[in-house]
Amino acid sequence: MFWNNLPKPFFVMAPMKDVTDAAFRTLIAKCGKPDVFWTEFVSADGLYHTREIQKMSDEINPLMRDLAFSEDEHPIVAQIFSNKPEMIAYATKLVAELGFDGVDLNMGCPDKAIEKQGAGAALMKNPKLAVEIIRAAKEASASWRTPVSVKTRVGYNKESLEEWLPILLEATPAVITIHLRTRKEMSLVPANWELMKKAVEIRNRINPEVLLIGNGDVESVEEGRRLALETGCDGVMIGRGMFGNPWIFQGISGLRKPSADWGLTKSPHGLQEKLDALVELAHNFEKIHPPKHFAILKKHIKAFVTGFDGAADLRAELMGAENTSDLEKTIRLYT
Repeated sequence: MFWNNLPKPFFVMAPMKDVTDAAFRTLIAKCGKPDVFWTEFVSADGLYHTREIQKMSDEINPLMRDLAFSEDEHPIVAQIFSNKPEMIAYATKLVAELGFDGVDLNMGCPDKAIEKQGAGAALMKNPKLAVEIIRAAKEASASWRTPVSVKTRVGYNKESLEEWLPILLEATPAVITIHLRTRKEMSLVPANWELMKKAVEIRNRINPEVLLIGNGDVESVEEGRRLALETGCDGVMIGRGMFGNPWIFQGISGLRKPSADWGLTKSPHGLQEKLDALVELAHNFEKIHPPKHFAILKKHIKAFVTGFDGAADLRAELMGAENTSDLEKTIRLYT
């Protein structure tokens, strides 16, 4: 299992809808790879419905587009969600057949549409079903020996690690990623990394073989390494820290050298490099098939175009771009 071969602490990319798509992952792979890539989350029910009921060709299926990846992205984990074990089993087999290195089960997403289905964070309120889903994924992936992981939170309305985490640990996924906020807190309060220590203690007591990843508010690999050493977690997941900084994982190799001479990863790159990276991201984005709406890039524009004189004006102009050509012309006029 690839997870056991990673140096500790390892650093992984957070799965983020309309962020960690193939375009952004391609840019990250060029600028500095994490130890593990993650896809956007994909609906297991949607995969079954589009492929088996609608008989949609994989070539034009937007859900299959979200599962596209390149050889440069290994190891890569596909995240899926559903409240139906049989749908999870279907999607897990598909993910394994596609050559993913792992499959991750979303049990922490607070999106109301996902929760309404009984999936995502709603599974924290239905532990019996959560266990059935883990078992279904493990059984479906056994032939390929594809490890199953879970991404969750410290609780639903309140912190409940002592109740929730043992249930997951006893189902023995290979890895559990813990977003260090409750579902109720969303991302409105700082992540509570003190709770990671508690999670590690519970893990050590119940099932030491399961790896734990901490997630929340990590802005650099240096900060992630410090938090991992302080809490005892095996790995660190970085999400919003990637915005506007595709070089964030560049410093991983330096952290593993005996020397304390580590390079900073909180975007030491200059304005021109950042704008060039944004243009490259836009070109990557236009290669995605079937195409995504160009407006999805706006969240990246906000992140890349900030912190310099004239940023607000340039950002406003770029927000009106309708394609890569428009975006690139505007940037070239500025620079």
